[in-house]
Amino acid sequence: MVENKNNATPKAGFGWLLKMAWRDGKASGKKLSLFMASIVLGIAAVVSIQSFGDNLKKNIALQSKSLVGADFIIDSDNPPNEEVEKIIDSLGGPDGQEISFASMAAFTKNDAAKLVQVRGIKGNFPFYGIIETDPPAAASVFQESGAALVDATVMLQMGIQPGDSIKIGNSTLAIAGALKSVPGSTAIFSSVAPPVLIPFGNIEETGLVQTGSRIEYKYYFVAPQGMDMERLDEDLDPKLDKEDADLDTHLSTSQRMGRRYENFGKFLNLVAFIALLLGCVGIASAIHIYIKEKLRAVAVLKCLGASKIQTFLIYLIQIAAIGFLGGIIGTVAGLLLQQVFPLLLGEFLPVDVQISFAPQAIAMGLLLGVSMSILFALYPLMSTLYVSPLQALRVQEKGGSQSGKEGIIVLAGIFLFILLFSYWILEDWEYSLSFVAGIIITFTILAGIAHLFMKAIKKFFPSSWGFTARQSLLNLFRPQNQTLILVLAIGVGTFLISTLYFTKDMLLAQASMEAQSGSPNMILLDVQSPQQEEVNRTIRNKNLEVLENIPIVTMNVQSIKGKTVDEIRKDTTSRINGWVLHHEFRTTYRDSLIDSEVLETGSWTPTATDMDPVPISVSNNFAEDAKVSVGDNVTFNVQGVLLNTVVGSVRTVDWSRMQLNFSIVFPSGVLEDAPQFRVFTTKVPDEQSSAALQQDLVRKFPNISIIDLRQVLTVIESILSKISWLINFMAFFSIFTGIIVLLGAVRTSKYQRIKESVLLRTLGARSKQIFKILALEYFYLGLLGALSGILLSLLSSQLLAWQVFDSSFIPSTTPFLFLLPGIILLVLLIGLSNSIGVIKSPPLEVLRKEVK
Repeated sequence: MVENKNNATPKAGFGWLLKMAWRDGKASGKKLSLFMASIVLGIAAVVSIQSFGDNLKKNIALQSKSLVGADFIIDSDNPPNEEVEKIIDSLGGPDGQEISFASMAAFTKNDAAKLVQVRGIKGNFPFYGIIETDPPAAASVFQESGAALVDATVMLQMGIQPGDSIKIGNSTLAIAGALKSVPGSTAIFSSVAPPVLIPFGNIEETGLVQTGSRIEYKYYFVAPQGMDMERLDEDLDPKLDKEDADLDTHLSTSQRMGRRYENFGKFLNLVAFIALLLGCVGIASAIHIYIKEKLRAVAVLKCLGASKIQTFLIYLIQIAAIGFLGGIIGTVAGLLLQQVFPLLLGEFLPVDVQISFAPQAIAMGLLLGVSMSILFALYPLMSTLYVSPLQALRVQEKGGSQSGKEGIIVLAGIFLFILLFSYWILEDWEYSLSFVAGIIITFTILAGIAHLFMKAIKKFFPSSWGFTARQSLLNLFRPQNQTLILVLAIGVGTFLISTLYFTKDMLLAQASMEAQSGSPNMILLDVQSPQQEEVNRTIRNKNLEVLENIPIVTMNVQSIKGKTVDEIRKDTTSRINGWVLHHEFRTTYRDSLIDSEVLETGSWTPTATDMDPVPISVSNNFAEDAKVSVGDNVTFNVQGVLLNTVVGSVRTVDWSRMQLNFSIVFPSGVLEDAPQFRVFTTKVPDEQSSAALQQDLVRKFPNISIIDLRQVLTVIESILSKISWLINFMAFFSIFTGIIVLLGAVRTSKYQRIKESVLLRTLGARSKQIFKILALEYFYLGLLGALSGILLSLLSSQLLAWQVFDSSFIPSTTPFLFLLPGIILLVLLIGLSNSIGVIKSPPLEVLRKEVK
């Protein structure tokens, strides 16, 4: 302390405040351990994910040319027309070409068959990156020798060696080597249709490029030095779009991949944000306990002449310093934790991620440590401002009343912090506001449940119960009880954690398919009309049933509501989604709805012979993107013939179901004579039957592609199990932080229970009775908080299913079977362990300890 010039009132300098904060903090290290743990876990979760996401973006940008294999690509689902060829010629012609399509491949060594992605390569592709093969020389000789490169996993599964043969359509080629990696192939898609590279000249020999086949044409270019890729994209992409072609530069591919994985990162950020929010609750609980223990020390300081601002600043500096230290530890832990992510996500990532320390994530971790600490400690810290010096001389629960305005300002700051942080993650103000509103509603409902519960106990108090049962209930609504705080802490923690599990199980269920007796598990694509009878006969000869024979007619949109596609493209005010204008729609015709469809508006027309315009049914996503509704006219170009239609109905389609669904469905009696191909479905009982049917079909019909849904589901289940493991791994932070929150919340009520226990002991209550009273009280609190949180998470998960995932929601039993009893048991253990010393010690000894 130093005196001022008038030698009147002593003033403390900043140095004195720092010394006091240091001395007090040194003596209170153990008491602040909960505070520190809450900060460290929350920041570690956020920093690890944020830093990894930043590293992933940088690696994608650096390796973008190797991902594409060229500087830019022009691609189309149709052979290039005259205008596209002019654009290609104006760029100096392509440096490489590719034709690709999905097809069945047969291996002559063992008569096995497999759906593969055939890629016919011409030129020195790739111009960046490498084709990795075994033996290495196979990549450079396969084109000259007229051989094929086959996916290494397929060769291992089929027992194939270099030198064996592969038959694709009408062409049989020797296998030059095993293909380990190639630019333009993704690990996930390759699991369903593995790549097979063949020389460009052998494509025509296969005989598979025909009407109805899904063919992709690509032209690879190496840009002259100094070419502006962004300018090229701006100039050429609109022109190519008009001709149903597309331009992809290595920069646009990098940005697109970055956005794709950025969305995945946002999801993980939300999981980490849950840990951060729980950490914030933990900070508030820990500081509430800490400040309550320090009220007498604050009163002593005030007796010695310290002002209320000085005492406030001592503990504010202390908390800010600990927050900064926690931020450093949490940031370091997060940077170390991010090393695990490439191991968990390796096969989902398009590049090998080289981990480095992201400066933005480090700065964010340190800033979060300080801001979280100060912001969430302010409310309990404000109680030091109203401590009376008389509390140093006598026991007094609290001093004067806190200012309501100051409390409102602090709460407003907390919700502003949550809003800004959620916007930083979601990058959408509407979603961020909804997120904050959801948190406020959750807290309000939990507080309401606690109040109703206490009122219900008062009104319907069971007077006939025994002493211990009645006393445990009385404790829940006694003066200065902690029921509200405990229910909020337990309920919010349970709500956030169980929402994670409900959402995870919902996503897993959405992508799975139940093995129902009538569900098909094999799909035959690209069956030409003349092949129908023979394909049908082949399936029936294997004692199998054709479940569906679906006609497919390809067409493009010509005009919408009287405006042609070209006019819509030129209209800058049009809100019609671009994909509708250039997409080649594969449509069907039938006279009834199927299981995955529900009529939303309009009326279904089963048959429409000689009707003009033809009433069609469109999916709700097509109606939204094309900006059409019932009664609007749409003209289609059906392979050169214009067909006028009117939207007769809009359907809701469950696209998650593993069956063929269509955006556009025509009534019967209209498209029967149009050029078309068919899709057959059947159900095979086992792997042997599947292999036998595939071998027979590939031998007779090389153009047909066969999808074995059991293989697809195996891939999906593998992917989802790893994603599920990652969600559980991140949920660990939420669970562990939730335990810390429970520790803090239960300890908050420790002091009131100590005095009550001492009073009961003094009045003659036995230790066993007090133990039962406390056990029952904590059981009620754990049950009420956990059950309320789980039931609220059921509601929030249902809303997520409707609004976000657009799927049905079937609740998981995990939160009810494991989380509910687990949290109740945890509350009991924490509460009783805090009180066991009070129960065993003599009343006078306990009082002496508490007075000290």
